[in-house]
Amino acid sequence: MGSVPGVSLLLLVVSLSLLSSPSVHGGKILVFPVDGSHWVNMKLLIQGLHARGHEITVVRTASSWYVKEDSPHYSSITVTLPEAIDIEQQDFFVTFLFKMLTIQKEGASLITFVKFYWEMLGALSNIHKQASQLTVEMFENKTLMQSIRDTQFDVVLIDPGLPAGVLVAHELKLPTVFNVRWITSGEGHFVVAPSPTSYVPTSGNAISDKMNFGERLKNTFYYVFNTCIDKLIVCPHYDRLVERYFGPDVNFYHLLQGADIWLMRVDFVFEFPRPTMPNIAYIGGFQCQPAKPLPTELEEFVQSSGEHGFILMSLGTLVQGLPVEITSEIAAAFAQLPQKVIWRHAGEPPSNLGNNTLLIKWLPQNDLLGHPKIKAFVAHGGTNGIYESIYNGVPIVGIPLLFDQFENCLRMEARGAAKVLDATKLTRQNFLEVIQEVIHNPSYRNNMKRLSALHRDKPMHPLETGLFWIEFVMRNKGASHLRTESYKMPWYAYYSVDVICLLITVLLTLTVIVVGSIRFLCCRLCRRRKTKQE
Repeated sequence: MGSVPGVSLLLLVVSLSLLSSPSVHGGKILVFPVDGSHWVNMKLLIQGLHARGHEITVVRTASSWYVKEDSPHYSSITVTLPEAIDIEQQDFFVTFLFKMLTIQKEGASLITFVKFYWEMLGALSNIHKQASQLTVEMFENKTLMQSIRDTQFDVVLIDPGLPAGVLVAHELKLPTVFNVRWITSGEGHFVVAPSPTSYVPTSGNAISDKMNFGERLKNTFYYVFNTCIDKLIVCPHYDRLVERYFGPDVNFYHLLQGADIWLMRVDFVFEFPRPTMPNIAYIGGFQCQPAKPLPTELEEFVQSSGEHGFILMSLGTLVQGLPVEITSEIAAAFAQLPQKVIWRHAGEPPSNLGNNTLLIKWLPQNDLLGHPKIKAFVAHGGTNGIYESIYNGVPIVGIPLLFDQFENCLRMEARGAAKVLDATKLTRQNFLEVIQEVIHNPSYRNNMKRLSALHRDKPMHPLETGLFWIEFVMRNKGASHLRTESYKMPWYAYYSVDVICLLITVLLTLTVIVVGSIRFLCCRLCRRRKTKQE
């Protein structure tokens, strides 16, 4: 089995293990992905569905740089937008990271800080404005929409990070499945499941589920702040389209919350425990697979490390946004280690690179993490890398840079499987000390091995789970019996404010009656005594 390529092996196992399960033969699936790292996850689901005999059609934009027009696993519908979506530009996040690190490192004034976040919110609004145009371009193309209707799709598979596909699915009256962790307002659970801020960390707030009063106050602030951003900056772009094409009786947020199944890229080995719902299926780590043999040159480099082993470092494409002084400090620390280092690095190499360090622009990350000589993984905390580390039992040195990476690294640190550094405060000395601690303190590897055992101890592989639920929706024309209708309730009914107000009113009325009755009786009694005395 070790000689079979990992992806092929994984898809073969999934296909064989589900032969006895109910299936949908020759189903038709319309897919709305999000570009970038999100596509890596969606692509694997598409490959699994294609291997099971389904016809996949992917809606992409002409400016997509990950989602290719031609593929053996799917056909595509390419839509040309008036303006390319910013996140489809390879340098967007690099530029954003550089600005943020500059502000953090130089200790910018409050005005500069506020200006930066105002620009960030403006960029967020513009991204969703651009993405919402996908709906317009499709709806206004009557020939295209009729062609899609004639195809008679069975289900729409959507990454709701950019939710234009939600409106198209509603127009086509098709059941929907979300491949999700992130949604317009942050982490997907906050939209579909109860999320008490007393112990559920809010998106953007790097904190554990054990909070004191101050942390709960801060967590509530983050929740309100995220909600305001979503309602005031993101949703208006889609609200206008909903009113334009569906009328005032349709609510965009209800469409978003009304998905039949949520394939949540979460595993509670990694995520803090929280409330869930019947229509959420957990597929965290579904992209993980057994390691394949390394290319010859890499294998020779790894074997040359001897008993010391090697360290893997990858910050994804974001490493291009790191200032030279930070990469120089990293290189200087690596040069002092007896371990060999494989570093995914794009751009100008540091001038002080050690002889033990190999720079490459692309690397087989999962295969390296599964190698027996791996000692530690220096990572930015992206979800895919985190799950591959858990799967292979490799401890992490975290250097979070953007967005959820801070939360991801904190979760691993809270479980004793990682040590985290602030990129703006990184020096060769503290970086070296952290790496040596993670390598030589066995608790980090032991804790990660324990998480790996828990992650693998499942009745079925997470990819199987995802494929099963997609086909479940196709077989049953939806899954409305698993979906609560609570999202259609007004807020005062959802939180029982009206019930509480009624109970308080009744209680106050009874109190007034009782107190009034007692006072009345007391007054009558006093009058009688006074009359007798006279």
